[in-house]
This record gives sequence, C-alpha cells and structure tokens, in this order.
Amino acid sequence: MVAALLAGYLMGSLPFAFWFAALQGKAWSGREPLWRLGPVPAGLVLLLDFAKGVFAVALGEFLARDYTGGLAAGAAAAFAHALSPWLGLRRAGSLLAPLGVLFAVDPRLLLLAGLPAGVLLLAGRKAHPALLAFALALPLAALLLGGGQAHLLFALALSLALLWPPR
Repeated sequence: MVAALLAGYLMGSLPFAFWFAALQGKAWSGREPLWRLGPVPAGLVLLLDFAKGVFAVALGEFLARDYTGGLAAGAAAAFAHALSPWLGLRRAGSLLAPLGVLFAVDPRLLLLAGLPAGVLLLAGRKAHPALLAFALALPLAALLLGGGQAHLLFALALSLALLWPPR
C-alpha cells in the first residue's frame, strides 16, 4: 500500500504545463490560460494530465494487488496535483488529473457528482461554485453508489484535494 501511495503521489506531481512552457522558454505560474502554450502543447497537457490520473489508479492497484491500492494511489495523485513538489507545493493547474482518477475508479462517480456542478456552471457561468458543488457531491455519490467505506474515504480525500489549497 505504501508503494501505491508513493507511486500515485509521484504520478500526480508531474507538472506537464510547467514543463511544456519551459521547453518553449516561457515562465509558467499555473495562473495563465493553458492555450498560451499553443493548441498542440495545450492539448497534450490536457491529455497527459487526465492520463496521469488514470495511470496512477492502475499503478496503485497493480502495486498493492488490490483495488484499495488504486483508491489510495488516486487520492495521492490528486493531492500531488494540488500540491506539486516540482512547483514548490503550488497547484499544478487543471482539474484533469483528479477527473482522470475518478474516471479510472468509477465513471459513475464522475457523472453523478458532475451533475450538480454542471447545472451550477451552466446557470451561473462561475467555476468556483461548481467546483464546490462537485466536491460536496462526491462523497454523497460514493454513498449512493454503495462503494463501501473505502470508496467513501477515497471520495472525501479527493474532495479535500479538489478544494485545497484554496484558489
């Protein structure tokens, strides 16, 4: 389980946008629009951020030889994405790594928690209330889907990673 946690944290900590910007000779603080890198690098960053969440879960399950290893690695990847050591413990940027984690664990969690967030986003066009709704709905979705205590703890940890540090 320790190996799964460490592997998940390592995967989640990879700041692809920062590295693509460095390759272009640009500074990257994570607050600029991703499209500033150009359409192809931005698309690659989005794909790689989502994939690192999916891969962290798969690697965690493999290392722990149990699905709870995937849950632990996924939560660790989300925290590492939120507090990347490569960026001095600052947020790496997008929410695609945690979304990749959710997609790998159970796409139904992603859809069920995403419903209230999507409604709020469409109604108010503001990301922060939608993110808060998503983070609050995630543990409730885990309970509704009956994943058990491990899924509930995973959902709580992922919610905390989504909200911390405050934006």
